[in-house]
Amino acid sequence: MPTSLVTSNSLLAIDVGAANTRAVLFDVIEGEYRFVASGTAPSTAEAPVKDASEGARNAIQSLQSILKKTLLDASRGLILPSQPDGSGVDALVVTLSAGPALRAVVVGLLKDVSLESAQRLTESTYARIIDTISLNDSRKSDQKIDSILRARPDLIIIAGGTDGGASRSIKKMLEPIGLASYLIPEEKRPAVLFAGNEKLAGDVKTLIGPQASSLHFSPNIRPSLDTEDIEPAERELAHMTVNIRKKQIKGVELLDLWSGGHTLPTAYATGRMVRFLSKVYGSQKGLLSVDLGASSAVIAAGFNNSSVLKVYPQFGLGENLPGLLNYTTIEDILRWSTLDVPHSVVLDYLHQKALYPATIAATSEDFAVAQSVAKQALFLAMQAARRDFPKEAASLKPSLTPLFDPIIAGGAALNDASRPGQCLLLLLDSIQPVGISTVILDQNNLLPLLGAAASQNNILPVQVLESGAFLSVGTIISPVVSAKYGASILRAKVTYENSAEASVDLKFGFLETLPLNSGEVGKISIQAARGVDIGFGPGRGVKDLQISGGALGIIFDGRGRPLNLPTDSVRRRELTKKWNWSLGGG
Repeated sequence: MPTSLVTSNSLLAIDVGAANTRAVLFDVIEGEYRFVASGTAPSTAEAPVKDASEGARNAIQSLQSILKKTLLDASRGLILPSQPDGSGVDALVVTLSAGPALRAVVVGLLKDVSLESAQRLTESTYARIIDTISLNDSRKSDQKIDSILRARPDLIIIAGGTDGGASRSIKKMLEPIGLASYLIPEEKRPAVLFAGNEKLAGDVKTLIGPQASSLHFSPNIRPSLDTEDIEPAERELAHMTVNIRKKQIKGVELLDLWSGGHTLPTAYATGRMVRFLSKVYGSQKGLLSVDLGASSAVIAAGFNNSSVLKVYPQFGLGENLPGLLNYTTIEDILRWSTLDVPHSVVLDYLHQKALYPATIAATSEDFAVAQSVAKQALFLAMQAARRDFPKEAASLKPSLTPLFDPIIAGGAALNDASRPGQCLLLLLDSIQPVGISTVILDQNNLLPLLGAAASQNNILPVQVLESGAFLSVGTIISPVVSAKYGASILRAKVTYENSAEASVDLKFGFLETLPLNSGEVGKISIQAARGVDIGFGPGRGVKDLQISGGALGIIFDGRGRPLNLPTDSVRRRELTKKWNWSLGGG
């Protein structure tokens, strides 16, 4: 890439998470942007410090010691822009996922139309829906007001009415919201986003504007009964989330000032990057990103003409962890475990991890529980997100995960797994991909930072992505099949660039690998048994398909879809250990 296209020499990205804060430097090396280094420090948004900027300064200080370069001045302020002596940086972006889930009340005209769209919009940020109000709501006005007062919302999202459609019903629904907001103490009043019939903007300003802490408008998310357009509202909601965090968390305002307003919620920045990448790849398959961290599980998927961003605080591995049992059972968590672990140990882990989310497993039992909890949390997040994937998404069966290529995975849970094989098994079990896809590990959690950096410099993300900053695990072949354990389901032969060959006879219930290093390409020919579907139709194989390698080469997952684990716990643990060994997980 010619250096004339490089508009700025260095960019610092700060990610303020629930457990850790990271400072990442991108700089120009030999005319192109590269990921240089990162520094990490415990987050300080919560007690006892309660100032997010302190954790950011500590992370920058850690980065300074790695780089042997001065980034903070004597008063611990960021040196911006860079100075002639080489100190400082030219630009800063911030991503933010710290803080409690926002309490949201969602209002829509029709339950299965605008209310549903408004709920999907709310799930694109770090929020919990505490109450919903719609035309079908049988409660009286005073009951709705009481419900809003009890909910103590940080955020109210209102949708409804097609563009140019009827407006009387919406006005009627606005009245209890305005009255409830008026009765809430001024310093605790919610921010309000109106994403409905634009003709009602004046009425919204009159009925709610004076009572809201801030009032925001976005284009109608349901301009017609058959059309949903959430993306512009997601952008507005992202800025609202940052503004709410400024009031909730000391230090966020300072970081936003340092960045010149280039602060985004981490999940939204990830979604932005996934939208961009899905257009770059231009595949008939979708592109999937999963991020499992302390604050939430984030699922972002890009398809040909649409994208989906889902944020699930209830499946985060931090302070919300004990609440995971509202959505699953200890038995379902332990089905993934390689060890026989008592229920009391799992309960203790959930509460300890909620108090100290930055801790890592110290014993094999702790690690087995941590991996099992992470698998179940991501499995539940994927099940929930799948409901909102577009019906036209390419898939082998409607009940299974759509076809995705690539799958990009990041987050603290994956960083805790020291070997790529452990990370991969976590992903295979929870996502259960189908067909042929590649898996990429975002070991440095760069994806959201690149999404935020794109607003400052649109060349930087492209060049960093091409630089090898992400770890390719390899090509995954996951046939859709149900058969007897040990039955042969496909035969595959790989031809390498040096004309050498390797083959595998995949049996049902087994995981197998063939070597193919990162940066290498090979050609694979597959013969599928009757009824086995690898993406070309039942029983149909493929000849001389070009595939790329990775840390684990080519991985064949012959366990079937959906993945049905044995009901016998001893047999299940034996198989899980075997699968771990097959991928070098130990």
